[in-house]
Amino acid sequence: MRRGLLAVAVVITALMLQTGVVNRLPLPGGRPDLPILVVVALALVGGPSYGAILGFCVGFAADVLPPADHTLGRLALAYAVVGYLAGLVEDVEERSVLTTVAVVAAGSAVAVILFAGIGALVGDDRITAEAVSRSLGATVIYDVVLAPFVVPVVSGAVRRTQLAG
Repeated sequence: MRRGLLAVAVVITALMLQTGVVNRLPLPGGRPDLPILVVVALALVGGPSYGAILGFCVGFAADVLPPADHTLGRLALAYAVVGYLAGLVEDVEERSVLTTVAVVAAGSAVAVILFAGIGALVGDDRITAEAVSRSLGATVIYDVVLAPFVVPVVSGAVRRTQLAG
């Protein structure tokens, strides 16, 4: 119960920070993706099934949260896949920082590529190779820079709630 409430609080916070603060920052190339950091952090603790379900829910919430201007379900599918893949790295013992950063980098890249690929399949005219490569590089770099600050805090909080419960 506590883990679920903590997950909901963390997800809502990440979504609000993403739409209210991060999306308004004039950053070059792209923006960090806070919800994907949260999905990866929670999937690393919860495993692949938990990660996929959580990723779908977070992605769906991001799909309907304004100013969403894309087909409903694109982020839900991308985040579900990332959550599942990150959950495969679940380990009872502590992971190295390098492993965590690598999982975040791979998850960010997979999310951008899947989102763009699905957009291209459904006919989104804004999807171009140049836009995807620019966004891919910037998002992965921003997420990797934020990963050592976000992922340990979130996963550590979840572990503490599991031990307390």
